[in-house]
Amino acid sequence: MATIVFFEKTGCINNTKQKKILDLAGHYVQAVNLLKHPWTENELLSFFDQLEVKDWFNRNAPAITAGDVVPEDFDRESAIKALLKEPILIRRPLMVIGENRLVGFNPEELDHLIGIKAVKHEEAQNLLSQNLSVCPQKDRGLSCN
Repeated sequence: MATIVFFEKTGCINNTKQKKILDLAGHYVQAVNLLKHPWTENELLSFFDQLEVKDWFNRNAPAITAGDVVPEDFDRESAIKALLKEPILIRRPLMVIGENRLVGFNPEELDHLIGIKAVKHEEAQNLLSQNLSVCPQKDRGLSCN
């Protein structure tokens, strides 16, 4: 069993499903509201340092879907400033598992790291079969802010 610090947007449907998968796999999830956490530049970079800048952004953020923010237009310095100013732009979830820092919910990566796919629970298998990177609110014409 792993302890996972799970930075989420409280109330996000996908983050709720992702936490449920981790819980059903027997892991302890410590949820932290990503929008209210007092982020520092160094802390955010500890998650994003190995990724391309465009991959630091939450593609479901209203400003991005509206075209007001274009992740490909940012360099490292301007991106980190934007994320610190508007945390809704931060790709989520962010997770801390031991010494590992993860960006986004990648079932294969999580399975390799802590084991989540071998869970025989029907609800977990159903959730794992869903695309948890696309906001289901958008399908209903609602905002995913």
